[in-house]
Amino acid sequence: MNPFLNTAIKAARRAAAIINRASFDLDRVKFVEKSPNDFVTEVDQAAEQAIIEILTNAYPTHAFLAEETGASDNLNDDTENVWIIDPLDGTTNFIHGFPQYCVSIALQQRGVITQAVIYDPTRNDLFTASKGAGAYLNDKRLRVAKRDRLQDALIGTGFPFRNLQGLEEYIDMFRIMTQKCAGLRRPGSAALDLAYVAAGRLDGFFEKGLKPWDMAAGSLMITESGGIVGTFAGESDYLYKDEVIAGSPKIFAQMVAALGPFAK
Repeated sequence: MNPFLNTAIKAARRAAAIINRASFDLDRVKFVEKSPNDFVTEVDQAAEQAIIEILTNAYPTHAFLAEETGASDNLNDDTENVWIIDPLDGTTNFIHGFPQYCVSIALQQRGVITQAVIYDPTRNDLFTASKGAGAYLNDKRLRVAKRDRLQDALIGTGFPFRNLQGLEEYIDMFRIMTQKCAGLRRPGSAALDLAYVAAGRLDGFFEKGLKPWDMAAGSLMITESGGIVGTFAGESDYLYKDEVIAGSPKIFAQMVAALGPFAK
């Protein structure tokens, strides 16, 4: 196993242990509202600190881009190695005891995502990927679903929740996709939804308003599973564009055709 990936798995499991302990007594978990409907808990913060500690001890010169602490001081345009971290994707689900959340860690090297880990502590599902070496779920090789018609596809999505910005646009997208696919699902953890696309549990996924830590790990898993990830216009520079469409090649193309008018 790639040593970077092995270290990321260790970090994800350490974070998951913190999350699992807290899940047994959610009434005692302290949280604050960063913005309307956008929460951060002491668990997010502790899990992120644990991840950064393990990665820093192993790779002291590497930089970080993490949801709660932001960019490390050594992150700049010339940084070769950047860890992109979401310590608890699906915090609102976690607070409510809804078992759909995960730890997401990716390594970006010279602008390319090369290693990825998404760990679902509620199901003990460990999704991993290394560029050029495939994607796996608990050591089983992943492939995107084989369905090739959007009308037969189960599609994941996320809708606006911060100040409800873009809600009207999303309602229009929801209307279009509801008419074109077999069903829409909104579980509430974009990173885990992307992993599900890689595993063939979802045929595709789309969402706006995302950050790099929501997409980085899952995007590598999808491409290593034979899928495609891009913007609503079908372009490859999605990571810092706040929007993503993902799916098997044929489903991806049909989703871009349907949602392209909503591209930035």
